[in-house]
Amino acid sequence: MTDTPAGVIVPVTRSVTLRQTVGYVIQRALDQLADGEPPQIHFVFIASWRADDPGSTADRKQADELLDQVTTWSQFELEEANADPDSVTIETAVIGDDDYRFSPTDYADLLTEYAETHDSSQVVIDPEYSLVGHTTLLEPFEFELQQRDLNVTEAPVDRPTRRGRLVERGSPARFLTLFGGSFLFYQVLGGFSGLFDIVTGLATALIVAIALDDVSFYRDPTLTGSPKRLLRAVLYVPYLLYEIIVSNLVVARVILDPRVDIDPRLTKIRVFVGSGVPLTTLANSITLTPGTLTVKADDQELYVHSLVPFARDGLFDGALERWVRFVFYGREAARFPSPLDRGDTEVLQDPAAADSPESASAAVADGGVDRGVDTQEGDQ
Repeated sequence: MTDTPAGVIVPVTRSVTLRQTVGYVIQRALDQLADGEPPQIHFVFIASWRADDPGSTADRKQADELLDQVTTWSQFELEEANADPDSVTIETAVIGDDDYRFSPTDYADLLTEYAETHDSSQVVIDPEYSLVGHTTLLEPFEFELQQRDLNVTEAPVDRPTRRGRLVERGSPARFLTLFGGSFLFYQVLGGFSGLFDIVTGLATALIVAIALDDVSFYRDPTLTGSPKRLLRAVLYVPYLLYEIIVSNLVVARVILDPRVDIDPRLTKIRVFVGSGVPLTTLANSITLTPGTLTVKADDQELYVHSLVPFARDGLFDGALERWVRFVFYGREAARFPSPLDRGDTEVLQDPAAADSPESASAAVADGGVDRGVDTQEGDQ
């Protein structure tokens, strides 16, 4: 019998096949034990947040609860097999909360580092594992792991039929929030004009709540956090309107005064507002401001087209980013360096460098077309 346990790493997130994956891994460990190899299982939760992020405490608590659940399942499987609970070493860990990571390559590097630290070369993947909430990243994640000389196995478990829900089953909190918000919005539009508006408002709010209960919120609204975020959102609206008005005036001057040159550029900004609704709010706020247009949102990177230097300077200053952090995470989160101060800005279209060979090569590598050959042919 060897002294060193045969370690296997299992990345975990909540999924419909996680319970079966745990059972498969335990059975595999018992087979190794029968062959004289003391097995060791590492259930690992890969964080998509940083430990100092607002709201990270709740995320860490959910991760710890999931790992506790996985440990309980493992112990149950050992008891069912009449095996000594101490015969299989089970360890859990939350990794990756020290920095932001944005691609399957980054997460594969992180898991590889963990594997090297714990002398493990085997990885078992839950077939419904969702890397940072996206099952579409599973295949490239597995590919990246295989490129690092790790023995990657997908757990051979049955997948239940999907029912087509976009998020998850609704809840009373979501239903009541939708109903109340829809009813108030309807009354504001109708001006609280009478009994007819009240009756039709109730009917409309009921239809909206029933139709959108399953897809409206990523998490259930709470009595403590949700009203605060709503109040902060109300405070954000006047500032956003102010930015829209100022940007309108600047763009109007550019249009009306032919002496003012435009300077269109495509820029890339790395932002730290979280994914989902906060990122969507920031991207839409940028688009609503004249002179800037969010072209693409890729994880925490926004590709924004800016028309004039004024719009680009405001974008790099990060005022909208800080306001979105304030809305969703509170005052402390708004005290954050600007993208320019952090070095998280990049101008992808620079007319001054457009004629350089380096610029042409970069454009072609990024999917552009090299016009240099056409120009030479035209000169000839």
